Amino acid sequence: MYPLLARRSHLAVYLLLWMLMGILLAAILALQGGLPWINGLVGGLPMAVAYSFICLSAWYVARSMPLAGTGTIRVVVTALAAAVVSAAMWLVLGRGWMALVATRWPPAQGARTFASIQALLFAAGVLLYLLALAISYVLVVYEASQAAQRRALQGQVLAREAELRSLRAQIDPHFLFNSLHSISALTTADPPSARRMCLLLGDFLRQTLALGGADRITLSREVALIENFLAIERVRFGDRLTVAVDAGNAGDCLVPPLLLQPLVENAVTHGIAHMLEGGTVRVTAGHDGGWLRIVVDNPCDPDRPRRGGTGVGLANVRARLRALHGEEATLLAEERSDRWYVEVTLPAAAGEPA
Repeated sequence: MYPLLARRSHLAVYLLLWMLMGILLAAILALQGGLPWINGLVGGLPMAVAYSFICLSAWYVARSMPLAGTGTIRVVVTALAAAVVSAAMWLVLGRGWMALVATRWPPAQGARTFASIQALLFAAGVLLYLLALAISYVLVVYEASQAAQRRALQGQVLAREAELRSLRAQIDPHFLFNSLHSISALTTADPPSARRMCLLLGDFLRQTLALGGADRITLSREVALIENFLAIERVRFGDRLTVAVDAGNAGDCLVPPLLLQPLVENAVTHGIAHMLEGGTVRVTAGHDGGWLRIVVDNPCDPDRPRRGGTGVGLANVRARLRALHGEEATLLAEERSDRWYVEVTLPAAAGEPA
């Protein structure tokens, strides 16, 4: 649709500008043709409005011959031909209108007036149509630029969603590998515990599958998932593993599903597992000043075997936060006084999960 026809306000401004052209035409009829001003207005204003609608065809000419894919000669020839045809059509309509309203003044005067200025009107009609065509080309280029920006934005959104799906898909195999390895170790040493761990694992996987394609869940629901995961780990570690979870005032804040699971899993696998006396995994959260801060910390053995790199868990969480929030979200991981400390900071958003 022509942009001016999409909104009434745009059309009103367009017609107002052409009404000003009609006043100018009325002045020409009055000063050049010797008509009274009232007669000039009766003749000039309707002619200007009529030509305003004829010039709307310039939009379709510009759309049919984009500058990028059309030769210069063809564009120039077509533009001139369209301008000449439109101006000639305007003169025919103008002559008919002047004849129709000639009863308002002596017919000879009206015919003489129109004949004296028709060459000027034709030249003005050609120039006005070319101006309308130039403006139409600007609008076409602007529309194409906006469409390209929308496509680029949609491409970025799709790429981000694909990255998030890929990162989300990494979590389950990594977690399953560790869980199955633990179950395998228990099958000979403690078969009842291995069976119980299998049942808990099945319940946990059912809950994660129930998340479907949700982009966000509430922190309280994420905490419930973490508690179910830690119930699985307690089968293996028994009293060596204790948990302290406090979502504070942030239970309604939205977070990506399974954001904390890799962090808690690291706390157990690379922290509690190396402590003979075990320890407590603490998960605390708070909402303050538009930011959500979540801390996971656990005791760690200073003499534990060191791994190279950041590991799958931390790398996955960092990548998901970057894909969702860019530079606004951060993840800090460091050792503090024989405790491993991980802090996640991201913009706080409360409400119904998407």
